[in-house]
Amino acid sequence: MTARTRTGILVAVALLAVAALIAVIVPRLRTPGPRPDFQLPVACGETWILGTYPGHDDYDIDFFPSSGSAWGRPIHASYAGTVVEAGVNGTLGSRTPDNPKGPHGTGAGYWVKIDHGGLWETQYLHMLEPPLVSEGDQVTQGQQLGRIGSTGKSGAPHLHYEQRAAGRKMEAHFAGQPAGITTDDREYSVEAKSQNCPPGPAS
Repeated sequence: MTARTRTGILVAVALLAVAALIAVIVPRLRTPGPRPDFQLPVACGETWILGTYPGHDDYDIDFFPSSGSAWGRPIHASYAGTVVEAGVNGTLGSRTPDNPKGPHGTGAGYWVKIDHGGLWETQYLHMLEPPLVSEGDQVTQGQQLGRIGSTGKSGAPHLHYEQRAAGRKMEAHFAGQPAGITTDDREYSVEAKSQNCPPGPAS
């Protein structure tokens, strides 16, 4: 390999690195649009426990039902949008309703990310099985995305949920109210009732 070839390769690698850096930084410099009217990502009328713990990361929320088992509960879109990622993140592990203490995997497991426009996104992690939606699908608010499981790096069946604006995690709001899950400095939880309900009949 000649010196000129090596120089060309180094320049190409540097340009790719700069392009990747720009792709990450530029969206974060943009101002997000108004926050969509997000709803809880669970069934209409149900009460759920929203929690966090040290090391979970600020604003990340774990959803557990206030009664009954979490396994297989439906996960619903918080707001209408476009699916930008759906499938496997990391490794799945082998925790199932029949083997709840099996080896956990890594990352999000089965998951979905939705673009809601205005630089707002939501993420839904640790689904039981492959999502019911695919990349590029248009989803409506309340549409089922999958079912709660414990794939990826998960200690128990739950839904890990995030709201992001311009790539930054934000305190989640539901039905116009802040969720109350902010820092991960301690273990704590709140209860909330889902208003993610089908529209009523036209008057």
